[in-house]
Amino acid sequence: MLSEILAVTGDVFLVLGTVFFLIGTIGVVRFFDLYTRLHALAKIDNLGLGCIALGTILHSGSVLIALKIFLIWLLVLLSASTLSYILSSHSNETGEKPRTGGEL
Repeated sequence: MLSEILAVTGDVFLVLGTVFFLIGTIGVVRFFDLYTRLHALAKIDNLGLGCIALGTILHSGSVLIALKIFLIWLLVLLSASTLSYILSSHSNETGEKPRTGGEL
């Protein structure tokens, strides 16, 4: 009974993570400047990866595998945040300004 609940919960998190990845991909394509695209990548994609990691942890059945998946997610979370900071800082130093809503 408990394994069935964990499997269904894991499936829900996997689907939810896929939805977040889809939203993040649409955001990268639709947003109009570097800063908003970085926001979509750093926030939504990390949330999607966290949901997929949690769903995979619930399906793994092993503490060691779950720990490895969690550490991979943590590494990606830290590296994506650091990379977003570096890219936005460099763009700001070179003079790229954020665009306002309607400009293309």
